Order: sequence, then C-alpha cells, then structure tokens
Amino acid sequence: MSYVGPDFDPPQPRRSRRGPLTVALAALVPGALIGWFVYEAVGGPGDSGGAAAGSSASSAPVSPSGTASNDDKPPNPRPLKGKVVVIDPGHNITNFQHTAEINRKVNIGTNWKECDTTGTSTNAGYSEAQFTMDVSYRLKALLEMQGATVKLTHEGHSPSWGPCVDQRARIGNDAHADAAISIHADGAPAGDRGFHVILPASVHAGAADTRAIVAPSAALGRSIESDYLHATGEHPANYVGDGTGLVTRKDLGGLNLSTVPKVFIECGNMRDSNDAALLTSGAWRHKAAQGISQGIVSFLAG
Repeated sequence: MSYVGPDFDPPQPRRSRRGPLTVALAALVPGALIGWFVYEAVGGPGDSGGAAAGSSASSAPVSPSGTASNDDKPPNPRPLKGKVVVIDPGHNITNFQHTAEINRKVNIGTNWKECDTTGTSTNAGYSEAQFTMDVSYRLKALLEMQGATVKLTHEGHSPSWGPCVDQRARIGNDAHADAAISIHADGAPAGDRGFHVILPASVHAGAADTRAIVAPSAALGRSIESDYLHATGEHPANYVGDGTGLVTRKDLGGLNLSTVPKVFIECGNMRDSNDAALLTSGAWRHKAAQGISQGIVSFLAG
C-alpha cells in the first residue's frame, strides 16, 4: 500500500508526454509520486524538455573524427543493480492506538527498551510518523530507479503498529541488506536546528554485536551526511555532534541489533518553527530523499 503525507505537494507537469521512461517509472513509483517524476522527465519550468521536434541530434558523444567516442560513455544508469537497501520509516502512524503493544520492553543488547514510540510532531500537529513514511516512499522510488532492491520495514497503515525496534533490525539482517537506514525527525527544544546522522557504537553485549559493522556504517553515515547537506541546504545540528552532523550512540536497538551497515538520520527538528517549515514542505522532503539516496549510491557504488 502506498502512503504519502496529507500535505504531499509534488509539482505538476506542464505537459504530458508518455514515453518509455514514463511507462517504466509508473511500474516503480507509488501513485501520487508519478506526477512528480513525469515532471522531471519532460522538463520543469524554463526547460525546453530536450531537442526541438524534428531535431536529428544524436544521443551518443561524437569524437573530433565525427564518430561516436567510446571514451565518453555515460555513467552506469543503474549503479545499484544487485544491491539490497532496507528503509526503516521511524515510528508508525497508528502507534498511538496501540500503547500497550508499543510499551512492551524488548532486549536491545545493552538494556531493555520500549518496543516503539509514537514519535514527535510539529507544533501544528504534523507527525514524525507521517514525515518518515513520506520520505521513505520517495527514497524507495529513487533507489529503485538506480537499480536497487528496496524493502521497507513497514508500510505505515492500519491495522499495523510498530514493528518493535528489535524486529526492525531483524528485517534488515534477514534481507542481507547492503545498507540500511532509519528515517526520523527530532523533537528537540525550539532553537535547536539542523540534521544529524546517528552511527552505531561498538557494542558487544547480550544479543548485540556491532563490531563488524561499525566501520562500514560510519562510511555510510559520512556519505549520507555530505550528500544530504548538499541536496537540502540544511545545516548539521547546532545542538549535537559539534557541528559535524554525525553522532555515535549505543542506546538504539535498531543499531545495536543490526548485522548490516546501518545508520539513523534525524532530518531536522520538528519542534523548531524554521525546521518545521522545511519538514512540512513536499518539495523539501523530496530534496531530503534525494540527498539520502545520493549518499547511499555514493557508499554502495563509489
């Protein structure tokens, strides 16, 4: 089941031109996202949409001798073919209806924590669970266009709740993911702004053993931090991470119990009005998904 937030607002295409690319995208992209990708495919405002009608321009690069050059081949259009990525949308929009279930304690290796929580929200009531589901579906579509096999830990619709944090980690492990990411937005005090990527600490306790994934997870996190900053213009958090945009933690079950490279990203602070204005914008959420996608591509194909 596809899900988008209530204020999903993709740009609309200026014109319709259904070609092979549009048809291919329709098979990949959840319903409401198709319009956005058609828009990108045919060209947005100020874009001529490609060569003029009747143009004989060749799509292959031409050498000085007038022949197609093998030295200027386009980059691999599907660099993640054969790769598996697991996306974990933080929380669940129906968790508030299942307080007994999500309050149940589970073992995260270092201690016991609640199965899940409801997450936070903006002052106007836009929930973290809505935000994470929206960004996750955008990210899934982008990664599938790059050739990846993408799995979500949940689809965020009733009658589901959770899943618990230990199960979220298990889904990535069972999929033998090449990379996994948990999407979140923070609930820090107003005035605290920016994003940060959370990396797993070295943990070897109980059911947790992250020693093998610490280094690759750090590489994944650095890649996402860099590309997210570039794509969104959002600054690294001014309240954690000393301005690096990177934080290491050992109290998160989704990281402690992972056996595959995994990070969390707090995309911004929902309780700050400036960050909230970004997080509630559909256009900005797509930039966030693009930045995360580019970071994953850089990690897996770089």
